Amino acid sequence: MADHFAEIKLAEQKSYNSIPFPWVLTPNSTTNLSFLTETIRTQKPFLESLLLKAGAVLLRGFDVKTANDFNDVVEAFGYEELPYVGGAAPRSHVVGRVFTANESSLDRNIPFHQEMALLPQFPSKLFFFCEVEPVSGGETPIVLSHIVYERMKQSYPEFVQQLEQDGLIYTRIYQEKDDLTSPTGRGWKSIFLTEDKSLAEERAANLGLKLEWMEDGGVKTVLGPIPAVTYDKIRQRKIWFNSIVMAYTCWKDTQNDPVKAVTFGNGSPLPEDIVYDCMKILEEECVAIPWQNGDVLLIDNLAVLHARRSSSRPRHILASLCK
Repeated sequence: MADHFAEIKLAEQKSYNSIPFPWVLTPNSTTNLSFLTETIRTQKPFLESLLLKAGAVLLRGFDVKTANDFNDVVEAFGYEELPYVGGAAPRSHVVGRVFTANESSLDRNIPFHQEMALLPQFPSKLFFFCEVEPVSGGETPIVLSHIVYERMKQSYPEFVQQLEQDGLIYTRIYQEKDDLTSPTGRGWKSIFLTEDKSLAEERAANLGLKLEWMEDGGVKTVLGPIPAVTYDKIRQRKIWFNSIVMAYTCWKDTQNDPVKAVTFGNGSPLPEDIVYDCMKILEEECVAIPWQNGDVLLIDNLAVLHARRSSSRPRHILASLCK
């Protein structure tokens, strides 16, 4: 283990080919924030090697207490920031490169997904920071995308073959304003960062979205066909990279029918039983480590899907997205 970091094992971790998931690092000496950020700068190749192997790295026990502290940690890695344009999760800017994580009601689970997987430009890496740990629940479960692909292909080879052949089409209606009762309730004005419909259309086109304006001020969006399975060129393996479970189980309100929200690329419906079996596989393979104050979790967005378990208040998790 590189200088200044010590590896620890947690009961919740899994191991794949003798590689821990996630990799968990604690201080080997001082917990001082400035020492941590300087160590990140000097030990970045080492940390990236762990991320490449494991897909996720948890920093625990360091002196990271505030949003400003978290911003310093993110900036120490030196990754380029990715603006949150086109994403559906309700968020608020906090400071610097830091935003709130999904602000929807904490009494609801958020299904597994990769961040902004539907869009042509998605973050390569995500940071999460626990500013206030929940009393119980509220974990951010993570699961390896290539494991999900392998399990799904083994259980449903014809289904996966059709996904790889036809891709997926996503259809969703967004209102003007944010709906915090929904994990994907961001209004179109927030999604496209404008109140101008022409500018929204321009930004939507850049994201591959087709828009149809509704009489009530909302907008219907259609995306696809786009791939449901992609290839991780760095790790040289196929991965599960889609929002099937999120769309099918979560895009439900007075104007959105989850069954129609995601279909095969030819327009035919997805088999409900297979979608729900996919949910079971995600749960079986996931790791859910209870948050502790000061935790910083770095995720490779191609290698790992994440979710959110319900909790009571308080729970305050912050996030940052990187190209």
